[in-house]
Amino acid sequence: MFRFDNRVVAITGASSGLGAQMADAFAQQGASLVLMARRVEKCEALAKILKEKYNAESLCIKCDVTSTESVNAAAKSAEEKFGNVDILINNAGASKNGGCLDMTDEDWDFTIDVDLKSVFLVTRAFGNIMKKNNYGRIINIASIYGLVGNKILEAPTYHASKGGVINFTRAVAAELAKYNITCNAICPGFFTTELTESFMETELFDNYCKASVPMLRWGKEGEINPGAIFLASEEASYVTGIALPIDGGYTAV
Repeated sequence: MFRFDNRVVAITGASSGLGAQMADAFAQQGASLVLMARRVEKCEALAKILKEKYNAESLCIKCDVTSTESVNAAAKSAEEKFGNVDILINNAGASKNGGCLDMTDEDWDFTIDVDLKSVFLVTRAFGNIMKKNNYGRIINIASIYGLVGNKILEAPTYHASKGGVINFTRAVAAELAKYNITCNAICPGFFTTELTESFMETELFDNYCKASVPMLRWGKEGEINPGAIFLASEEASYVTGIALPIDGGYTAV
């Protein structure tokens, strides 16, 4: 179960963090990879490691997920290389935080474009490849902050974008089911990445985590991977439209 031999997995934001971790997990299970990011040199370094570890084949593409032209070109390159794309993971994201009363239009638009509009652009481009093959698995990386508010960080645009990703996931799941394409979201809790480590690795956040997360800690490297492997698998063929929290119980209380 849960093997991906002869499957092609495309991942945005694959240069570091959760994207790189999921790439490693899928390569270990036999997948070929399309690694997309603005920092393509980091994808190429990752591809070399995955080739050495698992003999995984990778295509690395420099891609700006907020640009229709860049996304469509990436999809075309992936299809030309592999003939199809079976699994898409919309992982790329960034955020300019600030309170609702003080946030600028520019910061709002930046976050919505990177975290929400990009999911639409990439899903449209790669979903049309999946439609032709009558098979697909789409996984959108949302956030627990798409499900709830929070009291420690002012980030209304991030909450709005990730909430939008979750309901976009439901809409796409309903729309594309007739093409044998599933669409699900993963809602990570607190995981250290390049964007979060400076804030999370503080005494303030450690105390907050212990007070708010039933498991008394943030997520460890690799703990997102099993959820992605499951939702992308052939075995999850009847699972679509869900938002799966992987959060140590944060949204359970």
